[in-house]
Amino acid sequence: MFKSVSAAVAALVVAVPTYAQTTWQMPTPYPDASVVTRNVKQFAEEVREATGGKLNIVVHTTGSLIKHGEIKNAVRSGQVQIGEILASTLSNDDPVFEMDSLPFLVENFADAEKLWGVVKEHLRDNIGRQRMTLLFANSWGPQGLYSKAAVNSTADMRGARFRAYNYTTERIAQLAGAVPTQVEAADLAQAFSTGRANMMVTSTATGVSAAVWDFLDHYYDVRVSIPFDIILVNNKALEALEPDVRKALLEVAARAEKRSWSMAEEDDKKNLKTLADNGLTVEPGSDQLRAELKKIGETMSAEWEKKAGDKGAALLKEYKSR
Repeated sequence: MFKSVSAAVAALVVAVPTYAQTTWQMPTPYPDASVVTRNVKQFAEEVREATGGKLNIVVHTTGSLIKHGEIKNAVRSGQVQIGEILASTLSNDDPVFEMDSLPFLVENFADAEKLWGVVKEHLRDNIGRQRMTLLFANSWGPQGLYSKAAVNSTADMRGARFRAYNYTTERIAQLAGAVPTQVEAADLAQAFSTGRANMMVTSTATGVSAAVWDFLDHYYDVRVSIPFDIILVNNKALEALEPDVRKALLEVAARAEKRSWSMAEEDDKKNLKTLADNGLTVEPGSDQLRAELKKIGETMSAEWEKKAGDKGAALLKEYKSR
């Protein structure tokens, strides 16, 4: 009898399914305090909770694990399972990746979310051909102009050492007569405090996380663009997940994307006050400056349309018609 009971217990133990715990490494280029990092950290925590601990995503911030320019290839090769990058850094793959950064194409967060709705399937198809899945978009706040000296027109930008982080910011610098210099978000303080850069276009989130008041004096809320990051997943890693874990991951990703727009909008409002409270002169910019920057935007949009071809033109038309 004891043998039969033991056999029955053993059978029950065998019948209970065992679930492997999986850990993914997730590099992101941005500091812990930035709105995009806060959102991906919340995403990672919700994934752990939704999967009962079966999937644990370890977020590595500030480029500490892999530098920004290497994250996409690291995900594609399987060196890491998931990663976050600024969409426009992939403009060499396809100009549509930088559509969100076209100056003055969007005016507010509703426009930015609408633009994502237009381009997302095209971008997902592109990423899919590279053996990855585009999991979700993660919005930044509006991009404004920071400067050490006052800027009343683009004439005041000439000769400035202008921090660039993608083709769009590099081209703005060139058209304004500034000198673009490549600086990642993690290196802002060093670049500006040593004089390597003295002007940039970026978000209030980046400005606050980098404590720009230590080396800059002016912020012009000209709202050049409202760009977004994209979160990429290696397809093999995704397919290796159990179906229920994969389903939970996708559901949590959808929630993270949905809240990113409102998170970035609220964050921008708080950051404008923080910049002012810490001594920066915060203003909308003169009519002349805004008009001249918009002319630069018109030039860049025309250049982009030529580069993007028929597909880009069709997407731009679709966006403007919505």
